[in-house]
Amino acid sequence: MPLSPTGAVVPPTLGDDWIGLSEHPLPIGVAADWAVLPGCGAVVLFSGTVRDHADGRDDVTGIDYEAYEEQVVPKLTAIARHARERWPEIGRMVLLHRIGHVPVGESSVVVVVSAPHRREAFEAARFGIDALKASVPIWKRELWEGGSRWGIDARIIEPVGTSPTSAPDGAS
Repeated sequence: MPLSPTGAVVPPTLGDDWIGLSEHPLPIGVAADWAVLPGCGAVVLFSGTVRDHADGRDDVTGIDYEAYEEQVVPKLTAIARHARERWPEIGRMVLLHRIGHVPVGESSVVVVVSAPHRREAFEAARFGIDALKASVPIWKRELWEGGSRWGIDARIIEPVGTSPTSAPDGAS
């Protein structure tokens, strides 16, 4: 994964998949711009931001993310590969996630997909975020004034292609 001199993620110079894990703010606008290709009339961007509340709490100040870093890029690569098998017309795909502290209002995850048409771009982007949440070993700890709690949505990490989001088109 290419990094700037400051350590921030930057787009790759080769290939059509931009995959990464970063302690720095995610370059949302750069990711959307990078995904644009002459043959793609649709670019779908999903940005998951840290919100100020969680179940039973309305005072969340941020989230700390931890990851099994050695497994994140291989899992993200598998998601991109699987998406391209299902939607071969995908132009470019971006799968980026933050680790470390992310304050309220900042993006913790970005998925961008370009394709010739909106249907494929939307479907592939939805698959990308759903598969990432189900299969990539990243955990969150919600923080608030005076306390914290690990995410209550613990799940078994699924292999890419076995979660409900990987059902054939129309079957999920």
